[in-house]
Amino acid sequence: MAKDKDAITIYSSAQPGSISPDIYRPVPGQHRGYYNVPGYAMVKSTRQYNISKGVNALEVSDVAALLDPTTVQFRSEDDQDARVLEQNYQFDLVSQQKLLQRYLGQSITVEQLIGDKIHKKTGELISADGGLVIKDSRGGIHSINSYHNISFPELPGGLRTKPTLVWSLFSDKPGKQDIELSYQTNGMTWWSDYNITYSETGKNNCEMDLAGWVSIINQSGASFENTKLKLIAGDVNRAQASPSPRAMRQVTMEKISDSAGFEEKSFFEYHLYTLGRPADLPNNSTKQLELFPAVKGINCKKEMVFDASSQFYGYGGLNTGESYGKNSQSDVNVYLRFKNDKSNGMGIPMPAGRIRVNQRDSDGSLEFIGEDIIDHTPKNEDVLIKMGNAFDIKGERKQTDYRIDTSKKTMSETFEITLKNHKDKAEEIVIRETLYRWSNWKISSKSHDFSKEDSRHIHFNVKVPANDKITVKYKVDYSW
Repeated sequence: MAKDKDAITIYSSAQPGSISPDIYRPVPGQHRGYYNVPGYAMVKSTRQYNISKGVNALEVSDVAALLDPTTVQFRSEDDQDARVLEQNYQFDLVSQQKLLQRYLGQSITVEQLIGDKIHKKTGELISADGGLVIKDSRGGIHSINSYHNISFPELPGGLRTKPTLVWSLFSDKPGKQDIELSYQTNGMTWWSDYNITYSETGKNNCEMDLAGWVSIINQSGASFENTKLKLIAGDVNRAQASPSPRAMRQVTMEKISDSAGFEEKSFFEYHLYTLGRPADLPNNSTKQLELFPAVKGINCKKEMVFDASSQFYGYGGLNTGESYGKNSQSDVNVYLRFKNDKSNGMGIPMPAGRIRVNQRDSDGSLEFIGEDIIDHTPKNEDVLIKMGNAFDIKGERKQTDYRIDTSKKTMSETFEITLKNHKDKAEEIVIRETLYRWSNWKISSKSHDFSKEDSRHIHFNVKVPANDKITVKYKVDYSW
C-alpha cells in the first residue's frame, strides 16, 4: 500500500475526449510547440527536518515547477503551534546562459578543442552575446565562437538547480519534526478511455465486453515516486487565471498492470478513485492504468433512429413559414445502448471519456466500427453510444399539407415519413419528430401509434420489413 504521508490527487478540466494525442505522443523530428495541460493536481508530502527553537530558515526542494505558491499549506505533526512567517518561491533555475550573465565581469575558464588537444583560456568575461569575449590577465581580448567546455568557480547566489520553497519557520520545539506540505500545481491531467468489443450474440443479439483505462500526463516539473494516487471525477469549479504557455518536453509512455486497481467512492458531490498500490509519475511522462477490470458479456441493444426534423428546431417563437422544414432527407443513425447496473455486470460510476467500439470479423481480426464521447455516468443509468449511419436504410420526410388561419390563430401540418430497408432482414427503427413551430400542439391524426417524449418530441416505433419500405403519416395542429 502507498504511504498516507505522500499522496497526489489529479483533477481534469478538459472536455471529455478532447485531449489530442499530439500532447503525449512524441513524433521524431517534429516541433512540439506549446501546450497547456488542461488540469491540475493537489500534492501532499511529508518530510522530516531538524528544527531549532525560534526562527528557522528552511529550504524545501523537489516541489513542482508549476506549483501555485498561494495554495501552499504547512503543518507540523510534532508542533501544532509551528508556523511559517515568510515564504519565498525561488524558481530561477540554473542554465548556461544564466551562468554566463551572472559571471559578466568575473573570471571564467574556457576549454577549446583544437585538433586532438584541449586548450584552456582563463580571463574576465566581458561579453556573452552571440559568443564569448574574455580579457586575459595581460589585457588581451579573445573572441571565442566555439568552445568545448566552460568552468565556473561556483554557483552564483539566487540560482537554483530545482524549484525551491524558502521558509522562515518559527517553532518552540527543537528537534526532528515531520512537516506536511500541501499545494496545487498545474501541468497535470487525466482522462478516461473505454474500449468495447461488440458481438451480435446474447440477449437482443447484442453483447459487448468493456474495458476502462485511465491516462495521466505529468508535465508539472516534478517527479512523484511511490505515492498514493487519487483521481477526482466530476465538475469541480475553479477560478481561472490567464494561462501562460509552457514548452512540451520529451514524453515517455508507460503501462502498468497490477491486481490492486482503483477503488471508487463518493466524495462531496464527486467521485474519488484511489489506486490500491503505490504509483510512480515521472516528470514529462504519460501513464496508462486500468480503471476497472474488464467486464464481459454485457447485454446491450442496437437502436436505429431516423431524426430528420431536429435540424429545424431552434426558434424561440411562433414559426408560420410554410416552406420551413417542408422536405428533408437524412441518414438513419445507429446507436448502442446498455444499462450501467449490477444485473448487467456493471454498476460502476464511469468518468466522462471517449468510448471506442470494435467488432471481431469472421477471420478473428478486430475492426473499428464507431466511437462516441460519454459524460460522467453514475451507476444504474443508461449509456448511449452513437456509432454512425446505417448503410442500407434510408429515410425521407415530406410535408404533404399545410394550412394556417391567422384570425383563429390556428395552423396544421401533415407529414409523410418513408423508410426504405434494403437489408435481407427486418429492422426496428425509431422515428423521432420535433414539433418545432410552436409549444401548443396536438396530433389530430396518425397512421401509427406514437409516444410523447417531452414537450416538443414524439417517437414512432416501427418495424420495416426486409427489402421493403414503410410510410408513417401524421397531422399536427398548432394554436396560439
